[in-house]
Amino acid sequence: MRIGVLSDTHVHSLDSALARRLAEVFAGVDMILHAGDLTGLKVLDDLAAPQVMAVCGNMDGYLTRQSLPVKRVIRVEGFAIGLIHGWGSPAGLAERVLPEFSGVDCVVFGHSHAPFNQRLGSTLMFNPGSAGASRGASPSVGILTVDKGITGEIINL
Repeated sequence: MRIGVLSDTHVHSLDSALARRLAEVFAGVDMILHAGDLTGLKVLDDLAAPQVMAVCGNMDGYLTRQSLPVKRVIRVEGFAIGLIHGWGSPAGLAERVLPEFSGVDCVVFGHSHAPFNQRLGSTLMFNPGSAGASRGASPSVGILTVDKGITGEIINL
């Protein structure tokens, strides 16, 4: 199973160039996860996958916050993936969000706009970076591959 992952789009809807690029990168994925700071719910409609799941982030407005949870657990092929946006300083963010979940195999988070693909103990901590390229970082997304375990790949847009 392949899962497309993005975060921090910070737009009300995807512009045509970004929508085309995401369609290329996420072609054939089984699911897309958005780790918050969409800014507009239409972003989820602009993503093409059999299933799209998201959480809200600190920059999301009232409607998005009312429509999406702050965190959730997604179960795929016997594995559990925690999905959360994150908060506070980018320093130590992975360590701050990990305790929000118990017994998950992977935690997907955003907020820092910085890609992160490392294990803390037995848990894969995965931040795809920002699809919207802000704070001086290049835009990036990610792919999680679920097979005998979960592995992540960061993809620069």
